[in-house]
Amino acid sequence: MVDKEHSISNNIFPTLKNILYLSYDGMTDQLGQSQVIPYLIGLSKSGYRFTIISFEKEARYELEKETISKLLGEHDIAWMPIKYTKKPPVLSTVWDVLKMKRAAFRLHQTKHFELVHCRSYISALVGLMMKKKLGIKFVFDMRGFWADERIDGGIWKLSNPFYSMIYKYFKRKEKEYLSAADYTISLTEAARKTIHGFPYMKHEIPIQVIPCCADVELFSRANVSENAIEKFRKQLNLPKGPFTISYLGAIGTWYMLDEMLEFYKRLLISRPDARFLFITNESPESIMDKAHSLSVSTVGISIIAAKRHEVPTLLCLSEVSLFFISPTYSKIASSPTKMAEIMAMGIPIICNKNIGDVEANIAETGICIDRFDDETYDRTIQQIDTLLTLNPELIRQKSIRLFSLERGTSLYAEVYSRLLGQ
Repeated sequence: MVDKEHSISNNIFPTLKNILYLSYDGMTDQLGQSQVIPYLIGLSKSGYRFTIISFEKEARYELEKETISKLLGEHDIAWMPIKYTKKPPVLSTVWDVLKMKRAAFRLHQTKHFELVHCRSYISALVGLMMKKKLGIKFVFDMRGFWADERIDGGIWKLSNPFYSMIYKYFKRKEKEYLSAADYTISLTEAARKTIHGFPYMKHEIPIQVIPCCADVELFSRANVSENAIEKFRKQLNLPKGPFTISYLGAIGTWYMLDEMLEFYKRLLISRPDARFLFITNESPESIMDKAHSLSVSTVGISIIAAKRHEVPTLLCLSEVSLFFISPTYSKIASSPTKMAEIMAMGIPIICNKNIGDVEANIAETGICIDRFDDETYDRTIQQIDTLLTLNPELIRQKSIRLFSLERGTSLYAEVYSRLLGQ
């Protein structure tokens, strides 16, 4: 892999605007395939010519490189995949940044980029250099308060002088990014307001809010067959009739498994046959062990790993979907992709407040709780019958209005147009 550009000539489009897209996430990662490539394909149709520099994990790259290279080539998007360096911690990242800088500046000599679009803080280190040294437009697509996420998630400990130093460094860089960027992209309105309230902000900087969007064509009940639903129902031994809640996605740093299981425990009091379906690639043993430790019955718990195209069908096995996210400071900038996908399926959500714009986004189509205790759980459970009367199509239409890829692409195009005059 690496330092080798995959491209189709763009010379037949001399009027296109040249944009460099820098990502420390891989295009062969699920995130790159769902949260980067669809936008760039849409934008490339609007007169923008992209070159991507991304960092690829070796196993994923070997598995997906041909598929991704072909897909990008079909849309005339150039791609320079660089091998991601995992060890040693910190020093490996420094080395990767040097590789990114070298590749970006070398490409600029021939491509003469007019704008550099940086996904998150690591990539922005190079984008800021290009802004200062080359004078090209710089878009800081921050994705969230990255340095604070490392602290809130326990990845960096402020009690450790080394990580305290790194944290302070990136908070200084955050200030630089926000001050120097020609445009900043925020996932949430809550984060935008927070940034404009920072003490060093002497005036409002240009910020466009673009939440994590969903493929509303894939996540559509209309495209799910009853036969496919029944197949999974039999595989999971989920009988028709009992009320089922679902959880979608990874379980780790931010997602509150204990509290979700405690909620289910309270649900079983009023609905003894209720089921809890986990659609996740996490270890089933870890979920079951946690349930046992909390004295939660596992009889009604089902766990299944799924490929992306199977997720809409599996969601159809549930009447309501549940997720609780740790409401830390950094989460005011979080936009859960699962929220957009679940709503696109017309399924109401039970979640918690103080996570980005979640409360506003699910207003009238779900329930947001503000405490994690039995009294709150019981009060919420009493409202489930009301949730079940909601019109699925109205929930879906709200997802389309807020989170469709078309809307997200259009908002990115507006930013580019303001900066480049396309």
